[in-house]
Amino acid sequence: MAAVAGEPEVIRDKAAMRAWARRRRAEGKTVALVPTMGFLHDGHLSLVSAAAAASATGPVAVVVSIYVNPSQFAPTEDLATYPSDLAGDLRKLAATGAVAAVFCPPDLYVRAGAGGSGGAVSCLEEASCGDGHETWIRVERLEKGLCGSRRPVFFRGVATVVAKLFNIVEPDIAVFGKKDYQQWRVICRMVRDLDFAIDIIGSEIVREADGLAMSSRNVHLSHEEREKIVEQENLVALERIDRPAAICVAAWFGKVRLIDNMEIQTHHPDGGASI
Repeated sequence: MAAVAGEPEVIRDKAAMRAWARRRRAEGKTVALVPTMGFLHDGHLSLVSAAAAASATGPVAVVVSIYVNPSQFAPTEDLATYPSDLAGDLRKLAATGAVAAVFCPPDLYVRAGAGGSGGAVSCLEEASCGDGHETWIRVERLEKGLCGSRRPVFFRGVATVVAKLFNIVEPDIAVFGKKDYQQWRVICRMVRDLDFAIDIIGSEIVREADGLAMSSRNVHLSHEEREKIVEQENLVALERIDRPAAICVAAWFGKVRLIDNMEIQTHHPDGGASI
C-alpha cells in the first residue's frame, strides 16, 4: 500500500474524473473505487484501507466518491435529512494518506429541461422526467426480497448510480461494505451479468464499541434508542443451514432505519440446523 502525498485531488466534473483515472492507468496504476454517500466514519475508512491494499501487482490509485444518490430514496424517505459534512470528509480522507482523488459531482442525472443539472429530488420517477433521465438498471430477482420488498426503488437507484460511477471512474477494483449485504450482492450480480471488468471486494462490517454496525444514520439515534439494539449468494430463504447462509436484519429504532447481518459459513454436523 503506497501512501499518497498531500491532500487528495477533488474532482467534480465527470469528464475530468474519467480523464484522471485513465492517466493513472497509463502510469501503470490500479484504480480502486470506494463509493460512499459521505458523512464518513471508521467503517468507510476501513474500505479505503481495503482498496489501497487491493492490488498485489503494483501501486493503487484510490478514488473515493461522495454523492448522496437521490434515485435510491422514495418520497417518504430521508434524503433531506441525510447527514452531510464534506469538509470533514475531506479532512478524514487526507489523514489516511491513501486517497489520491475524491469525486464529488454536483449531480449525476440529466434533469428534465436542465441539461444535466438541477437540485436533488427524493425520487427520479420516469413519468415526471420529461426529457430527463429515464434509463434504469434492475437486478430483477435479487432486488425483490429483504429490504427490496419495502423499498421498491432503492436497488434500482443503487444499481443505476453504481453503474454510472463505474462508467465514469472506470475502476479496476471497487470496494463495498458487507453491512449493506443485499446491496453488495446486487452489485456483484450486476457486474457479472453486464460484464463489467471490475473486481468487487466485499469488506467486513466495522462496529462501534457497543456492537452497533457503523452507519452515517447512527447520529440520529437517541441515547435510549442507542442502548437497545437467507442463502448467501442468491438470497433465497432457507429452512435449514445446510450451505453458506446469511442472517439479514433491517429494523426501525425511532425514526432511524438500521441494517445489520451475519454470515454463517459452516453447518451443523448432522446435515443442517433448523432456523
